[in-house]
Amino acid sequence: KTTALLNLAIPVLLKAMQRNSATKEGALGLLNAITNKHDGSILNNLSSIILGSSIDAVEKDGGKILGHVFGKRQKNIQNALSKQTGVSNNSVAKVLKVAAPVVLGILGKQKRNSSVNDTKDLSNMIGNLLKSQTKKQSFFEAILDADENGSIINELAGSILKKNNISIGNLLSKLF
Repeated sequence: KTTALLNLAIPVLLKAMQRNSATKEGALGLLNAITNKHDGSILNNLSSIILGSSIDAVEKDGGKILGHVFGKRQKNIQNALSKQTGVSNNSVAKVLKVAAPVVLGILGKQKRNSSVNDTKDLSNMIGNLLKSQTKKQSFFEAILDADENGSIINELAGSILKKNNISIGNLLSKLF
């Protein structure tokens, strides 16, 4: 169920970020966030962050991100995702709070790898991620597969997840 939730939630997060980046202020805010705080480094320790003591800080940060990205629509979006997936509203909220910093981390890593330097490049990058769904991978796997090699392991959590053979859905399902 967590993977199904993520396959719906990640595009919603990206689309909301794309919508927010349509304004100069929103685009500059997002560009600043992925340049500074959310540079992709969260992907290097994802397993230990989610299973460790820093999960509270990640959730707090994620709550702030969701407030910026969804605004007043946050509860309605959580309710819709809950109805669609059969996952409780509280669990949806928790997964979204963890997923939001991860998505920003993915954008930060993509920014570095793609030399995104301005708001137009940012909008194009998000659009390309939204278009990246393939038949072979779930949407979540496709957006994480930044180098398009068919594997999300490097992009997601480096060797930690690979050694333990843990999927992101299984990892996040340990939150509840």
